[in-house]
Formats: sequence, structure tokens, C-alpha cells
Amino acid sequence: MSPSLDKDSKASDYAAPELESQPFPESKRPPIQFSSPSAFFNSVGDRIRSVLTRRFLFSLLAGQIVSICITCTNVTTTELTTRNWALPTTQTVFLYFSLFIIYTPYTMYKYGLKGWAEMVLRDGWKYIILAACDVEGNFMVVKAYEYTDLLSCMLLDAWAIPVCLFVSWIYFRTKYHWTQLLGVFICVLGLGLLVCSDELTDKDYHAVARGKGDGLMIAGATLYGFTNATEELFVRKRPLYEVVGQLGMFGFIICMSQAAGLEHKDWFTATWNGANVGLLLAYTAAMFILYTVAPILYRMASSGYYNLSLLSSDFYGLIFGLGLYHYRPYWLYFVAYVIVIVGLVAYFWYSAPEDQAELAPEAPAYVQERREELRGPQKIAGNL
Repeated sequence: MSPSLDKDSKASDYAAPELESQPFPESKRPPIQFSSPSAFFNSVGDRIRSVLTRRFLFSLLAGQIVSICITCTNVTTTELTTRNWALPTTQTVFLYFSLFIIYTPYTMYKYGLKGWAEMVLRDGWKYIILAACDVEGNFMVVKAYEYTDLLSCMLLDAWAIPVCLFVSWIYFRTKYHWTQLLGVFICVLGLGLLVCSDELTDKDYHAVARGKGDGLMIAGATLYGFTNATEELFVRKRPLYEVVGQLGMFGFIICMSQAAGLEHKDWFTATWNGANVGLLLAYTAAMFILYTVAPILYRMASSGYYNLSLLSSDFYGLIFGLGLYHYRPYWLYFVAYVIVIVGLVAYFWYSAPEDQAELAPEAPAYVQERREELRGPQKIAGNL
């Protein structure tokens, strides 16, 4: 659902553009020439150089950072499970608390305590929806791994991509060029090769209740796609510290309440030794980096590009597995990784990252007015 406006908010806050029937905007990229072979190859080189801008390269790097973070969380969760420490909801409580304790005080500093309180009262319900979907998406995906096999989890988790693209279209009326859809197809092809690699190297495991697990994975991936697109909508209109801070605050409240209801008995029987605490800290650190970098990537590129970037995480899982689990490298992993990267480049072959949606972050109008009454005209958020 698209967030609504209150009477004092700016008209542009959280508003989706009107749907208009317009031709796809002309590409700013150099055209491909077909007059001769030399002209063709020269024009392709010019096009590639126009794609590989600083913003694109930063987007590509940020995408691989979040992909590595996802791999770290998978590795630490697997290690905790092998040590008989299985409290999935409690495990994410520390993540939301760290986001809350870092970003919410900074929001209070920027807005003032009264300005922050007014923001929570007026717009808090939007962040409650975002946090609830994020918490339950994480919970469902973790639970799905207990019932279905790895192959199903990897394939069904990719369902977040079309969901995210569709919700982004609702919010931004994004016009997807056929080259972007081709980029999505190439990335998914890379995922298919990664799945084949896992099958050929016997990394799969038996499904306990496939139907239940697959249903949980589809539901979790749907929530992932929705929350990614919705968070992109928020961070394009509001400062990063406000969005991430409120996600952390309400996520902590929801996650802690759920953990207390479902896992409170296990708190006293779980082993809280140094190794397990260290793994929890590593998991929390990786997730904190992911939740910090992801909204930056939403601004630099899009939430759809973020989801495509995560498809390379299985390759990084192989890198971790070489040292931790003594995996043998299989050649298809490297081919699949290259294909995913090619798909990420193809996604912006026609349109540029900065053309995906409008970027105009600023503090709420009512907070700006309150600050101006106290300190005179000023900009609170800038480009943060």
C-alpha cells in the first residue's frame, strides 16, 4: 500500500507520480553504429564507457558489499545452528536494537526532541508497517529453511525480484526498458547456474515439509520485495537517518515482543558461551552494514538493482566455504558469477542509475517550520 499524506506534509512526500501514457525516454547513452564493423565495435566501446560511470561503479560495489553481508549472515546462522543455538527471532533483535540506538538519537539531534516526537506521531504508522513486514519477512525465510530444501529456497527467494519491480512501478511509475528486463533474465540465469552447481556438488539437503517450507519462502520473499521498494520510496523523500532509525526502533519493539512470546523459554536453555556470542556479534555487524548500505544503494540505483545484486551471494558462500567447510571449487560457480555481473551491467545498458526515480530527501515540512521558528531559515536534511 502507498503511504498517504497528512495535511501538513509536502505534496511530494511519499506520493507516486501520476500514470501517463508517454513513450520511453530517449537514452542518454551513445548510440550503437551498424555502418561498419569498426564503427560497431567503437560505438560499443563508447557505450560501455558511458555505462561504467562513477555512480554505476559505486552501485555495483555497494551491491556486492550487501551480497557479502548476506553471505556472512548465512555462515554465522549456520554455525549457530550447528552449535544447537536456534533462536531466529531473538537473533535479529540485536540488529534492530543496534539500528535504533545509532540512528534514532541522531534523528532526535537533527529534528529536536519535539520535532522527532511529532514525526513519530504523524508518520510513525508508515514505519510500523515497514518494520512489521521486514521482521516477519526475516522470520518466514529463516523458518522456511527448516522445512524445505536449499534448492527451493534459492529459487523461491528470487521471487522478491518481480515483487520489488512491480511495487516500484506502483510507487514511481518506473518505465522498464527491454534491456533492463534482459538484465534481470541474465541475472536469474546466473542464479540457475549457481543452483545447478549446488546440486552437482551435493550441497542440498532433504526437505522435511516441502509444501510448508515453500509457502513460507514465497511469503517471506513477497514481504522482502515489498519492504525493499517501500524503503526506497521513503529514503528518496526523507533523510536516511530518519528512515533507518524508525525501522530500527519499531523493528526492535515488534521483534522483541515476538521473541518474548515465542522463544522466552529457550533463552534460559540456550548456550551463551563466548563462541556463540561472538557469532551473534558477527551476524549483527554484517546485518547492520547491510541495513546501512542498502538504502544508499536504493538512492544510487534502485531497490530492484539491490535484489539483483544479492544473486551473487552464493558465489561468496563458496569463498567462505573453501576455508570453513573445505568446499571444492566447481568451475560453474565462476561462470555463474560472471553472468550475474554481466546482467547487472546490462540492467543499466540503456537507462542510467540516476534516471530510475526522483531523489529529493528532506526533513518533513512541519519539522522544518518548527526549526525555522527557533533558528531561522535552514535546511535540515540536505542530501542525507
